[in-house]
Amino acid sequence: MTAPTKDALESRLHYPQGAALPKPGHALEVAPGVKWIRMTLPFALDHINLWLLRDEIDGVEGWTVVDCCIARDEAKAQWEQVFANELDGLPVLRVLVTHMHPDHIGLADWLCEKWGVTLWASATDYNAARIASQSTTGFGGESAMLFFGTHGMTDPDDLEKIRQRTGYYPNLVPSVPRHYRRIMDGQLVRIGGRDWRCISGYGHAPEHIALYCADIQTLISGDMVLPRISTNVSVYDVEPEGDPLALFLESLDRYLPLPADTLVLPSHGKPFTGLHERIQQLKDHHRDRLAEVHEACQQAPCSAMDMIPVLFTRALDLHQTTFAMGEAVAHLHRLWFDGQLKRERGADGIYRFSTV
Repeated sequence: MTAPTKDALESRLHYPQGAALPKPGHALEVAPGVKWIRMTLPFALDHINLWLLRDEIDGVEGWTVVDCCIARDEAKAQWEQVFANELDGLPVLRVLVTHMHPDHIGLADWLCEKWGVTLWASATDYNAARIASQSTTGFGGESAMLFFGTHGMTDPDDLEKIRQRTGYYPNLVPSVPRHYRRIMDGQLVRIGGRDWRCISGYGHAPEHIALYCADIQTLISGDMVLPRISTNVSVYDVEPEGDPLALFLESLDRYLPLPADTLVLPSHGKPFTGLHERIQQLKDHHRDRLAEVHEACQQAPCSAMDMIPVLFTRALDLHQTTFAMGEAVAHLHRLWFDGQLKRERGADGIYRFSTV
């Protein structure tokens, strides 16, 4: 049986705004008091969605910003246009980030300094961002090179490029605010007279926080539920024997109690309804990928590098390959932890997985 195409799966979702996208420097209102901003990124994934929530804190009217974009002059210029065009002359009162990845937290320090406000984030991701902005952990350098090598990357030029990529995260997130306010699972954050409930999620980031408002049945899903692409779920050198795919799949169940017609505001793609359908699609996607990985490991012992053409049919550059490697290890580890695969390290230092 042929798996449904992305277009076929996407047709099962509904996009209330149709094909409309916010113009650069402007926003679209997608729910009462909620504005959608779309900023460009210099990557294959070429945009991120950010959100402005009408707010009032201590009697002062203004806005809460959710997510920030990477630290680039181009992004700052886009923000300046938004400030001029979309704030109705009111200030930013708070900056909240869903998680620590560069496109979400990169400009948090700049925004907080500019408006004299506090960053709100989970403790885990705040501290992970502080460490990563001052080191190479998980994104490049010697440790990452050795990690990829043990999982089958052998091209010396590629390995050397990864070893030299010591500034990847700090280049996109040069600093984070020195102080922050913690948000946690189940916490209610009062924004603009409405309660937004924090829902923690795992597997994509250390402690991702999505926000759900029952009053307007709206979920700011961050990267946990995306409408067209699957969320990156990777194993990194800092936690080389992690099982993030199990965490991610378990986290998806946290959104199932939300109403079927919830408006989902994702970090990439367009706002949509069809949350339960999309969750099932994501579960089916990973079920199918796991089956493919298991089948390949039945034929012969496989490294993560061997899994890339199994999991990814398109050509990948080195940057994309590092993400693909993390995903491949995550799928191998899920089956390994589940007892369906065994792992052995060869004389060449490479981990290979085979069926039990």
